[in-house]
Amino acid sequence: MLGFERLMKRPRLWRKPPDQNSAQKLTLLILGSLVQGQTLKNINVRLWDHSMWPDAHPRAATLVLNRPSALREMLLPGTEAGAGEAYLDLAFDLEGNIEAAFELADHLMERTNGWTKKLELGHLLLQLPDRPSSCDGHKRQAQLNGDCHSLKRDREAISFHYNVSNDFYALWLDKQMAYSCAYFHQPTDDLETAQISKFDHICQKLALRPGQRLLDIGCGWGGLILYAARNYGVEAEGITLSHHQMEYVQERIKGEGMVGRVSVRLQDYRELPEDCSYDAIASVGMVEHVGRGKLSTYFGKALRLMKPGGLFLNHGIGLGPVILPGESGSFIQYHVFPDSDLVSIGDMLKAGEGQGWEIRDVESLREHYALTLRQWIVRLEANHDSALRYVDEGTYRIWRLYMAGCAHNFQLGRVSIYQTLLAKLSQNGTSRAPAVRRGA
Repeated sequence: MLGFERLMKRPRLWRKPPDQNSAQKLTLLILGSLVQGQTLKNINVRLWDHSMWPDAHPRAATLVLNRPSALREMLLPGTEAGAGEAYLDLAFDLEGNIEAAFELADHLMERTNGWTKKLELGHLLLQLPDRPSSCDGHKRQAQLNGDCHSLKRDREAISFHYNVSNDFYALWLDKQMAYSCAYFHQPTDDLETAQISKFDHICQKLALRPGQRLLDIGCGWGGLILYAARNYGVEAEGITLSHHQMEYVQERIKGEGMVGRVSVRLQDYRELPEDCSYDAIASVGMVEHVGRGKLSTYFGKALRLMKPGGLFLNHGIGLGPVILPGESGSFIQYHVFPDSDLVSIGDMLKAGEGQGWEIRDVESLREHYALTLRQWIVRLEANHDSALRYVDEGTYRIWRLYMAGCAHNFQLGRVSIYQTLLAKLSQNGTSRAPAVRRGA
């Protein structure tokens, strides 16, 4: 699905504007050519005139084409970002289980592989009406300045995502505002239970003890540092690049009577003074934003901040064993997490070892993140009307679409998430690493 518009520079000379009937017939022709006789198990299509394709049989998801130009808007750009922007511009809706709708997206990727197929489909798409001039999905793209992963640009990237509204996030996150993969002892665990389990899982891996100093790099809304101070007696510090998050955490610290035991600063990890030293460091959902070219800087900085024998828990998304189809990261890059950079777990471990860390434990939580995302989606959808008090419809759609796509990719193994426990060995080769995964 790449570049139909670039293949055909003068589309207006090829056709006359179709009427509603011919647009409907052409849309059905395009859908049929894409499927080529195969049955879609999880999704059907409803056109703007309420007709159904391939039939009216109920399925898990329904793709609703809101106007005759819908397929053109979705497919002609030939990119994931273009299809996503058609959703932001209300060209189509997704009803029911939105994750199930990605069956069709995968099918389109397979069916449009090869230039001959692209040309054939592009010719048909160009006969559909143009997109309305009011469409503005592209205007929600991140506009960052400066060198990629410079201090200034990283602040812009984080602000783009997180400085939306704390109230918006609170509608669908758990009470602790944990915005990372939860840990499910049972698939039926509710989100609150699973996020507390994640905090405890991390604290036990770090073998935290009263009086120790814990640093959380990219602390989000402060759930982990508050939990660790409250339940493990540590002195906890967090850093974030989001003003909204910092202000929220500061209020929580005061409200929970944790002043003097928990602190938060607006700071980049590269700016941390190295005269500070910590017994343990956690980084949860932050390494994805470091950039592969900065991984050595990241792991090296953490090593210099660590006391001999200390432990570092790095929790982050990486590439999975199944190759991602097409330009899978483009929608997220433009609209969700600009400059995010996923690497393989092998590259991540190599970067850590190259700076002197000992790799003690690696655990994949891939299935856990799919479960987490599904609960977020359900909570977001249930709070659609409330969400519109804090964000516009386009922003709501960005979050719904990106979380559903991520759940789909975690389920299929295209991406994964790893908790890696690293140790800084003392001079005699010892560390505080627990003898077993659940603690010493």
